[in-house]
Amino acid sequence: MLNGFRAFKNSVNHARIVRNRICTRNLSNKHCETSVRNGVGILKFDTPGAKVNVLNKEFSQDCKDAFVSLRDDPTVKSIVFMSGKPDCFIAGADINMLAACEKKEEVVGLAKGGQEMMQEMEDCKKPVVAAISGSCMGGGLEVALACHYRIAVENKKTSLALPEVMLGLLPGSGGTQRLPRLIGLPNALPMMLTGGGKNARSAKKLGLVDMTVKPLGPGISDPKTLTHNYLEKVAVDVAAGLADGSVKKPSRKKSGMKGLAFNLPTYNKYVRNFVCDQAQKQVVKKTKGVYPAPLKIIETVKDGLENPSEGYNVEANNFGDLAMTDESKALINVFFGKTQCEKNPYGKPERMPENISVLGAGLMGAGIAAVSLEKFNKVILKDVSETAISKGEDMVRDVFKGRVKRKKMSQFDCDRLMSSLHTELDLSNFADTDLVIEAVFEDINLKHRIIKEVEAATPDHCIFASNTSALPIGDLAKASKRPENFLGMHYFSPVDKMPLLEIITTDQTSKEATRAAVEVGLKQKKTVIVVKDGPGFYTTRVIGALMGEAFACIQEGTSPQDLDKAFVKFGWPVGGASLVDEVGIDVAYKVTKYFLEVFGDRISAGDPRVIEELVESGCLGKKNGKGIYLYDKRQKGGTRQINPIAEKILQRYRTPGQAVPTIEDVQWRTYMRSVNEAALCLQEEIIANPVDGNIGLIFGIGHCPQRGGPFQFLDTYGAQNFVDKMRSYEESNGFRFEPAQIVIDYANSGKKFMS
Repeated sequence: MLNGFRAFKNSVNHARIVRNRICTRNLSNKHCETSVRNGVGILKFDTPGAKVNVLNKEFSQDCKDAFVSLRDDPTVKSIVFMSGKPDCFIAGADINMLAACEKKEEVVGLAKGGQEMMQEMEDCKKPVVAAISGSCMGGGLEVALACHYRIAVENKKTSLALPEVMLGLLPGSGGTQRLPRLIGLPNALPMMLTGGGKNARSAKKLGLVDMTVKPLGPGISDPKTLTHNYLEKVAVDVAAGLADGSVKKPSRKKSGMKGLAFNLPTYNKYVRNFVCDQAQKQVVKKTKGVYPAPLKIIETVKDGLENPSEGYNVEANNFGDLAMTDESKALINVFFGKTQCEKNPYGKPERMPENISVLGAGLMGAGIAAVSLEKFNKVILKDVSETAISKGEDMVRDVFKGRVKRKKMSQFDCDRLMSSLHTELDLSNFADTDLVIEAVFEDINLKHRIIKEVEAATPDHCIFASNTSALPIGDLAKASKRPENFLGMHYFSPVDKMPLLEIITTDQTSKEATRAAVEVGLKQKKTVIVVKDGPGFYTTRVIGALMGEAFACIQEGTSPQDLDKAFVKFGWPVGGASLVDEVGIDVAYKVTKYFLEVFGDRISAGDPRVIEELVESGCLGKKNGKGIYLYDKRQKGGTRQINPIAEKILQRYRTPGQAVPTIEDVQWRTYMRSVNEAALCLQEEIIANPVDGNIGLIFGIGHCPQRGGPFQFLDTYGAQNFVDKMRSYEESNGFRFEPAQIVIDYANSGKKFMS
């Protein structure tokens, strides 16, 4: 008996020894833990209590300490870098670190610190493998690029990108130097200039990753956990193979035609110059030179390829220069604001809407249905005829077809979602609806009738939301027997592409209804702002002031083409005349009429008969092919032709004896009017805070993102400078340029809107 116990004890001790040889824990700190398995050191980083890992000073130091412990451990023959979070490798650098820097030298120091850490990894004599699952962005991809081998999971969450350009920056920890040498200049530049991500398969084709693993299905654990554990096993096996030679190190040398396509533009001086010159022309054409970061990226990449020994210094220096620009500071504030608007400030609703019904199968209704299908239990699309329903279904399908074409969705998922869409011609199946979103014609009497019919067919808890862009929600709610469950949900067209959702509440709207509407918007992947009811709410009201001034400039002799050029050169994504055509001249006319009744000439400016006559002449905009411009579906690109009917009308209402405004005056007059109207909305508490004001206009109407939105602009430009410029325009153009009192107050006190 005793001998048997001793034998058992010896076997247990032997098992412990073997187990410790296979897997031992070397180091654990706040963000990282390491273990050793079969001679492979596993460095697993996982910031506690956070959804994502970000590279801040503490995280970076913990990773460096953990890496050094494995690098210097003689029992470790190779190393695996991976995250403890299945949905996030590393989401990038902590933007707060940059925002806290006041001098260029501080930013350059951050960049050099990152470069040194990556260089230590690249110089490691032991093979280093990056196991990537989830978001691998910015500094996270730069970490992966410094590794010797990269493995990525083929799932929807995995995306590899260098999005620093979206913050007015460039990759500062070696990305501009390593990426072109890895995947070639023609492939690297678009990634850095657009900030677009690559999924695992695309990354494998580019040579950005060396291996992909397919996700696992359900088993003894959930699919996500199983896949993550499988990724770890594969990475450990590959790392062990790289160490003992059973897995060949990937050859980075290209041969044959692929080699020519890689080497000529990357390493041949003349071809490289041509590629960079072409990229520069494309950037200037697209951005009109208002964003400095893309041009700096091209310059940095080119300098690094021409003079590799100085490439990293050039990168760090240019990174510091960009971080000090107004454009980068503005875009960083936009990033913070967007992040803030992607959370529900009202908290989780007690009853989350699961069944959504959309009234109206037109462009807006179909778009709302499309962004809802993936996220909710049941989605109904209702209209009054089979023809309308059929057209709506086709529009929903087109949204998904576009995703399939861009490889963002499988054909199976497209078919599955379309089969889950419920279509109705009446309200008989609305008994379990939690939220109704109305997207019918802008006719208050029609909407009143629909509200009464819907409330009679839906449960008491059902929320009714109108997608109106201008009609007061309070006036619509007069037809409701449940005003506490009534609000506005203003989507922007096309719904599947435009990120903003503007939720409008009245004094009677309950907090629970507001909470639920915000949560629905967030599930639809929208950036949400909540505003108070008022004429035009927030975004439409600002567009009214902007377009009113644009039409005033046209009547003073500015041609539609010059108006468009003025807008685009100033940083708007689309020209002023083109914007009117996109919105719809008939829609603009209805809004103008309404604003004239409410605000008088302060918003509209110019002669309102111009827009009225355009509508009467059938010039409705892009929707019917005739607006200020003519639209031919067969024409792709090129200069659009002015609609001769519209041109005659505009000439007829030309202001006599008025000098044609300069391009600069057109830019500043239209922009200042929009900023002033935003300030008035803050003053009247239509918007809750300046952050919502910035995000609403940037993501709703493309309000010159490089300026950071109206309130960031006021802080950068100076409230007093704004007041002075508005006063000068007031003298020459009238009372519509009277500056908002809140801006005058801030100018007098020296306060900042964004502090």
